[in-house]
Amino acid sequence: MLPPSKIDDVVAFHGHSCPGLAFGIRAGDWAVREFGRATDEEVVAVVESDMCAVDAIQYLVGCTFGKGNFLFLDYGKNAVSFFRRCDGKNARLMARSGVLSDLREKQDLLDPGDVEGRDQIRQRMIDRLMQADFNTIFSVTPARIAVPEKAKIHKSIPCDECGEMAMATRLELVNDRTLCVPCRK
Repeated sequence: MLPPSKIDDVVAFHGHSCPGLAFGIRAGDWAVREFGRATDEEVVAVVESDMCAVDAIQYLVGCTFGKGNFLFLDYGKNAVSFFRRCDGKNARLMARSGVLSDLREKQDLLDPGDVEGRDQIRQRMIDRLMQADFNTIFSVTPARIAVPEKAKIHKSIPCDECGEMAMATRLELVNDRTLCVPCRK
C-alpha cells in the first residue's frame, strides 16, 4: 500500500479527495507493482471514462497524454487497461458491480443541505476503497484491445475553413475542402 505522503501527493495533484480518486489510487498502485512506472512510453494506460480516477493513474503510473502513453476511450466504464510494451504483458481492471452503490444510494437519500452527512458518507466510501481487498474492488482480465501504437508526430496542415493548423490525421476532405474537426460539424 502507498505511504500516506504519496496519497497526499496524489490528492494535491487532483485537487481534492474523493471516492473516484481512491479508486484510481488503488488501480495505479497495483499497476506500478505489476508493470512498473513509465519513465517514457514503455507502460501504457487506456482509461474508459473521464472520472477522477484517471488523475491518480496518470500521477502514479507516469502515463500522460503528452507522451502518448495515456489514452481515453469514452465508454463511461470504470475500467482501465495497462500494457507493458517490452514483453506484451497486459491487464484490464474493471470495477466490480456494486462496489460503491450502497453508499451512493444512502448519500442520495440525504437532504441536499446535509453537507456533514454527505461528507461522512463520502469519507466512508473513500475508506472502504482504500482498505478493501483489491479483488473485492476490481476484476482483472486480459486487455480487450491491442497495445496502442507508440505516439507519432504527424504533419500539420491548414484547415481550408478556419485557416488553423491541424494534425493531418485529423483533417477530412469534404466537398473538395480539407476541414478540421470543428469546421466539419
